[in-house]
This record gives sequence, C-alpha cells and structure tokens, in this order.
Amino acid sequence: MPDTVQPDGLPAPLAAPASVPTVFPQADEHFMRLALAQAELARREGEVPVGAVVVKDGEVVAVGYNQPIGRHDPTAHAEVVALRAAAEKLGNYRLPGCELYVTLEPCAMCSGAMMHARLARIVYAARDPKTGVCGSVLDLFAHEQLNHHAEVVGGVLAEEASGMLKSFFAERRAAARRPAAE
Repeated sequence: MPDTVQPDGLPAPLAAPASVPTVFPQADEHFMRLALAQAELARREGEVPVGAVVVKDGEVVAVGYNQPIGRHDPTAHAEVVALRAAAEKLGNYRLPGCELYVTLEPCAMCSGAMMHARLARIVYAARDPKTGVCGSVLDLFAHEQLNHHAEVVGGVLAEEASGMLKSFFAERRAAARRPAAE
C-alpha cells in the first residue's frame, strides 16, 4: 500500500475504489451537507470536526457531532451521538430502514454500534486510512461471519469533509507552535 499520510501527518486523499460511483444521488449530497454542518459545530467546540445524520424514509431522525472531549466520553463520536438520539426518538435500539451519513469513515467502535442498530445503509465522506473500517484499514461490513451487513457508500462530498479536517488540524498545529502568552 502506498504511503497514505502527508508530511503534516494528515491522511492523504485516496482515490475512490472503482466500485464507488463518482456521481452521487442528490439525496446523498443533501444529507451529507447536513452532516458537514454538524461537523462545523464540533469544530467550533474544539472537537475533531466529524458530523453525522440519521435518516429514515427521506426524513432526518437525529443528528450528532463529535463530543468526546467536552463530554469526557470516549464513545461520544458523532455516529454514536446520532445513533443514541435516533434510538431515543424512534423508541427502539434497532434502527432498521435507517441510513447514517457521516463525514469521516467510521471506526471499529462506531461500525459495531451501527451493526447492532441494524442500519440499512452507511454513507461516509472522507476515507480514514488510520482507523477506518469501511474499506481503508479493513472492511468490517464485508465479513460474512458477522450477523448484519449494511450497504456502504464512501466518497460523498469527500473533498469538503477532508478539507475541513485538514484545516482543523493545521490550525491546531499552528496554535501549538505559537509561544505561550506571558
């Protein structure tokens, strides 16, 4: 595998696999833009800018954004926050027929929660070559031994999501290099 990390330590953009369409349905782009707005809320709070939206039958059921720092909760990833809100709203920990849109390829923890929720579809924007388990590091949803499989689509508005993450980490690095106020 070629080096997928840029000199600044951020993931390098990866080419979409041949099976991923380059033109996405308007609904996917619409809901991903809502997830990007959630990611912006995370960024404003000093959290890694990742946002998520849960959709059922074309309607937004719940939203979430990264909050592990503010909540002192390692499980408060955008996807888990959105899944919890959706389960509460729908009155069921299972979310059949629901789709989750997220601005960064899900990690193993979030993907496990998505499997337990029985999501029908996961749509993500930017790939995560360090912790992504929807094809980057491994493809958790492709394991036949697991009892639930969801459709996974990657790359929807990837440039926008990747740009948001890159600028966030560039700002943090620049702040770390500035001398402390006296």
